[in-house]
Amino acid sequence: MNHPLIALLVRWSVLALGVTIATKVVPGIHYDSLGTLVAVVALLSLFNAVLKPLLLLFSLPFIVLTLGFGVVLINALLFLLVGQLVTGFRVDGFWHAVGGAVIVSLTNLFVSLLIGRQPVRPRAGGRTAPNPKSKPDDVIDI
Repeated sequence: MNHPLIALLVRWSVLALGVTIATKVVPGIHYDSLGTLVAVVALLSLFNAVLKPLLLLFSLPFIVLTLGFGVVLINALLFLLVGQLVTGFRVDGFWHAVGGAVIVSLTNLFVSLLIGRQPVRPRAGGRTAPNPKSKPDDVIDI
């Protein structure tokens, strides 16, 4: 799975699975149709790529003070924002968004462990970090 398009489709599928499971498990999260789910996944992916790094940077002291729980709150806020923006996708409140964000994160972790890959951690410049099990290169990558 070295091709970037395939990796993107896998990440979108895992995110869609996580959102679907969240709608089944958390009573305050609902979507109307498959098209709505596709829009939610696309917008959530965009927010995770653009807004989340900025929010993490600006709230870093809070994240450190809360021992990482601040990341869950940021994920919940993004989930709640998507619920406000996408017609046909409803998140009833903040705690439902926290539950949905936790379920999506756990789904991502479980599927990453199941397919034998480390969870994707973006690096500077938009590249992903190399797999620690791969052969080390002689080139220094900065």
